[in-house]
Amino acid sequence: MQTKAKKLSKLLSSDFAKALKGQPDPRIERLAIDSRRVTPGSLFFALPGLKADGNSFVDEAISRGAVAVVSSQPRRFRSAKVAYVTVDNPRQVLAAVSRAFYKKPDKALKLAGITGTNGKTTVAYLVKQILANLGQPYACLGTVGYDLVRRTVPSFRTTPESLDLCDLLNQARNFECKGAVMEVSSHGLSQYRVSGLKFEVAAFLNLTRDHLDYHNDMESYYAVKRRLFNGENGKLPKVAVVNVDDSYGARLVKEIPEGVSVITFGESKEANFRASSVQLSAEGTSFTLSSPYGEFEVKTSLVGDYNVSNTLAALAVCSGLGLNVDNCIRDLDSFPGIPGRMQKVDAGQAATVLVDYAHTEDALENALSMLRGVTEGKLRVVFGCGGNRDRGKRPIMTKVANSLSDEAWATSDNPRNEKIEDIFADMKQGLVDPTRVHFVSDRRRAIELALQASKAGDCLLIAGKGHESFQEYGETVVPFDDRKVALELIQNMQLGGRV
Repeated sequence: MQTKAKKLSKLLSSDFAKALKGQPDPRIERLAIDSRRVTPGSLFFALPGLKADGNSFVDEAISRGAVAVVSSQPRRFRSAKVAYVTVDNPRQVLAAVSRAFYKKPDKALKLAGITGTNGKTTVAYLVKQILANLGQPYACLGTVGYDLVRRTVPSFRTTPESLDLCDLLNQARNFECKGAVMEVSSHGLSQYRVSGLKFEVAAFLNLTRDHLDYHNDMESYYAVKRRLFNGENGKLPKVAVVNVDDSYGARLVKEIPEGVSVITFGESKEANFRASSVQLSAEGTSFTLSSPYGEFEVKTSLVGDYNVSNTLAALAVCSGLGLNVDNCIRDLDSFPGIPGRMQKVDAGQAATVLVDYAHTEDALENALSMLRGVTEGKLRVVFGCGGNRDRGKRPIMTKVANSLSDEAWATSDNPRNEKIEDIFADMKQGLVDPTRVHFVSDRRRAIELALQASKAGDCLLIAGKGHESFQEYGETVVPFDDRKVALELIQNMQLGGRV
């Protein structure tokens, strides 16, 4: 379904507008939040931001052809050719206008929203793969990319801005997708990027420390996640899928409004989808699934106890979408995995080398604990902590790496506008045994040193960036992919006779 120009009055509810100046009802050809992307006929939203305020670019947007502006800031405005609309919450209005502009694509699609600190990408990928195996074409939108079945778009946010999200959902509808599986981040919920969308299923995986530079404390972080389930996002989901092994999940179940069907998962006896007789190995995982539909033996190629939880979540989501559980588990053992999630780097070297996105203390602890159980020799890790982010987790991550590995290299991981020495100073507060942690500011050099130290039977985990193909220094983005760097270093070492 193609979009067509619409009158402003058809897009913008009078419930939102506090004041209107200038042209009362221009035709809108396009929506924009970046003044550099404004073209003639655009409706420009002046959004407040952490780095820049869109209100500073209103004049530029108008000079480029914007015919209407939405802002929370009243201002003197004399142009009769441009409509200037004052609203309380421009982000919420953007979501509503985007949905209207793209003719409510969510109404034609079954949406499954996956939220939680860890595991969103794995669960989303699993759900999409299960659906694809059953002949159900679903788009998948998340951290690694935006897969629209007929085309794939590189990801620029875990949850895109609402105008980009509605555009993607519109494309999915045009490509005859039956639905979309989406990772829903806390930032996405806080900034109204999914506001008003109708979710068939909403899933809660877990909540551990992350993004507290943005949310301030865990209670605020939880409150934002809860919006997806209690109607604060605009609409209640039809089905809520919740991990009751997680303390916040157990709490959430009690706070979900009546009228929402609840499916719980976990290893606790109360869970609707419950795992028992779990068997872990370096090749994969198996367990017995107890469900309202009977018991099933499940085998998956995914490694680690936390992937038992991810698999349960995916099966519960598929059940919430109306699929037969028996059909869903058939091809799980052939699931190819997710880019940057426990992804092997193999050039014939003696040691096992894995790249993973683990960038919180909980994810790092889960990863190292799992690898400890399947590693015959030494377990080593390369890790870092991002700049301009939650400083409180830095010593905790260092303590985890130091405690659970035999040797660790602390290094840069998107330092942004912070000095690496300052990040290291915070990290060093968590040292347990300083002799087993090396601080190396250059990430490539840290990976090289860790590879040189790894022998046959050892395992090296390169953690923190996973699928990412860049490093952020100040305002500059530099190409850097842990997988490519590790592979190149291994090959160079082999040529030099060192591996």
